Amino acid sequence: MFKESVTKVFALGGLGEVGKNMYCIMHENEIIIIDAGVIFPDDMMGVDYIIPDFTFLKRNERKIKALFITHGHEDHIGAIPFLLQNVEIPAIYAPNQAVGLIKSKLEERNIQYKNLYVYNEQTKVKFKHMMVEFFMTTHSIPDSHGICIHTPNGTVVTTGDFKFDLTPIGPMANLHKMAEIGKKGVTLLLSDSTNALNEGFSASESKVDEALSDIFRKHHGRIIIATFASNIYRLKHIVDTCKRNNRKIAIFGRSMNTNIEISIEGGYIKNKGIFISPEEANSMPDHKVCLLCTGSQGEPLAALSRIANGSHKQIKLKSNDTVVFSSSAIPGNAVSISRTINKLYLKGVKVYTNTSLSDVHTSGHASQEELKLMIRLIKPKYFMPVHGEYRMLKEHADLGVMCDIPKENTFVLSNGDVLNMWGNMIGLSRFVPSKDEAGSSFRNLSFYQRNFNIAKFFNNKDIKYLELGDYAYRQLLMLMYQSRNQPCTIRYNTQISKDVLKSDIVTGDSMDMTYVTYYFREDIPVWLDWALTNYDILPRPAGVHSRFISAIFKIFGFY
Repeated sequence: MFKESVTKVFALGGLGEVGKNMYCIMHENEIIIIDAGVIFPDDMMGVDYIIPDFTFLKRNERKIKALFITHGHEDHIGAIPFLLQNVEIPAIYAPNQAVGLIKSKLEERNIQYKNLYVYNEQTKVKFKHMMVEFFMTTHSIPDSHGICIHTPNGTVVTTGDFKFDLTPIGPMANLHKMAEIGKKGVTLLLSDSTNALNEGFSASESKVDEALSDIFRKHHGRIIIATFASNIYRLKHIVDTCKRNNRKIAIFGRSMNTNIEISIEGGYIKNKGIFISPEEANSMPDHKVCLLCTGSQGEPLAALSRIANGSHKQIKLKSNDTVVFSSSAIPGNAVSISRTINKLYLKGVKVYTNTSLSDVHTSGHASQEELKLMIRLIKPKYFMPVHGEYRMLKEHADLGVMCDIPKENTFVLSNGDVLNMWGNMIGLSRFVPSKDEAGSSFRNLSFYQRNFNIAKFFNNKDIKYLELGDYAYRQLLMLMYQSRNQPCTIRYNTQISKDVLKSDIVTGDSMDMTYVTYYFREDIPVWLDWALTNYDILPRPAGVHSRFISAIFKIFGFY
């Protein structure tokens, strides 16, 4: 009856924050990792990157089978050099563009790593307990993919970053394969929540192409474009627009140079001869030149900020210049962007930003209607929003409810919380060490959401198994009942006494964690007798060698 092993799904980064994505799926002695990203801090002087907490992976590195990358943006690959310096990773699988970017990162840090493999949509990677396959999505960088993981306890799908664009610059997302995966049955969906607060559909990248083409037709001086260096499709159609308008491109910014070079090598940008040096740009007529630079977020040392300050050694602004911010403001950067724009206006140049009158930027992330479409295509039984601040995760979970996912089947979690998949059952625990960059304020907020979800789990007759780790154990003991024939009472103490369980208690610790496991069902007296007699053979989390508190409850309700 209890021989099935538990499949665990948890995040080491990406919950309660936009960035630092790192998700893990674990079954018995196998762990696969999805993405390893960073966050760029905006208020931590002297800190270049914030990376996920690798403690759990270090302690369990013999179980790690591979790291899978969805695409090549920094919030998904930026932590790879740090991960490889701390944890042994047997293999990394990534799409072609991401492989080029990863190789560049490792070369910069003199890290030798040979087991880096390119996958495509036809690739399937098999392990003893799990099998991984891929489906193409649309994002602002080529070769973006979602990942489908087949486990003994059901299928887990993670979308990576995506949007649905019916007139994209690159290939279309593979809606047919998504629908096929959904038709076969998906237990759990992890979906990108970055734009979950935005209503409607995101604008097509082709709209940006039209807006930029219009700017090039109107203005005959130099055109200076600031955009994200990692937005390869934007760079591609800037190159195409310059070619149509007989302009050469000079690049400013190290990250911009790197991404252009990798995109040329990968065949995503074809017109290599269109690029010129800054010296050549200064000697050409203004209407023949486009300057492509970093600094769209007002970074003080980026190329555009130095151009606006007049401190750039190679480029000085002219009154007939046009500056285009083909980007959106990352939260926290609005002040620095405004400061740069004001300096540009003081120089007398024309400035375009993304407004309702000028579509010079569109997001690579899905808005609400696209998020609903993904849910409808995948048709998951359970839903866990990822990659977003708490308000984004909560809004995305509400969208899932609107798409007919029961509210008790949605999970708004923190980094380190664990979803346990076991047959058609599911449970919530916390046992993975994870320093949450979102801080205690997020955990306090999400505590009430988790509390509500757990209450729903107990009242759901399909759910028969729930495991709570140390964090939840200490916080949620209030959910216990006093005896099998009494209603549940809220208990604020953090000790379990014999009169509560009416049975002997065995405690044990592993990795500074104490586990408590509950089994319950309508015919609880039969299960109670069986479990109290046989609790020594009840299933345990894979790889944990300790004694456990085991108890059986009948749940009547919650205050």
